[in-house]
Amino acid sequence: MLRRLVQLYLGLALYGVSTAMFVRADLGADPWNVFHLGVANLLSMNIGIVMIGVGVLVLLLWIPLRQRPGLGTLSNVIVIGLAADAALAILPGFESLLVRAVLLVSAVIVNALATGMYIGAGFGAGPRDGLMTGIHARTGWPVRSIRTAIEVSVLLSGWLLGGALGVGTVLYALAIGPLIQICLPWFRYSPAACIPPRNASTAQCRDGD
Repeated sequence: MLRRLVQLYLGLALYGVSTAMFVRADLGADPWNVFHLGVANLLSMNIGIVMIGVGVLVLLLWIPLRQRPGLGTLSNVIVIGLAADAALAILPGFESLLVRAVLLVSAVIVNALATGMYIGAGFGAGPRDGLMTGIHARTGWPVRSIRTAIEVSVLLSGWLLGGALGVGTVLYALAIGPLIQICLPWFRYSPAACIPPRNASTAQCRDGD
């Protein structure tokens, strides 16, 4: 349990750091952060506070979908936004296009690692992923179609609000799926496995790696 908790909160913190990296690279962000940046520009607020507020609003949409948040869900709402603002306070802006490009690629990789960590810990989906699975459970619509509709909607809304749409958005769309597929098995929590001991009629159970 302790290992899973450490993995959960480290993953959420790194996700917030990846958000700050996207912002400082200034070459485009993932769809939800394009939306967060657009709202932050409109309201003159820190992106972390916007992320927390949007997370709370998305959680309210879980109510008619009869979704139940877990520890990971509630932690996702709070920790990622706080970590993003903390990282932005430390990470400077850069003028060099080369440095910004390296920062962008690093942001995508860190985002994939962070996603694998907090999902693999097994404490519940984030509010945005839970919205997708909740709609699927209630309507039977394909997950792929629901995810695409949500991502396109927030991307266009964020762009209209002045969010950072660019090459980073395209890179994220193309790379994040394969990267998460690689990273998730590294961190996925396995439930207790029962191993029959020698010369015994009962099994002994231990936590899986």
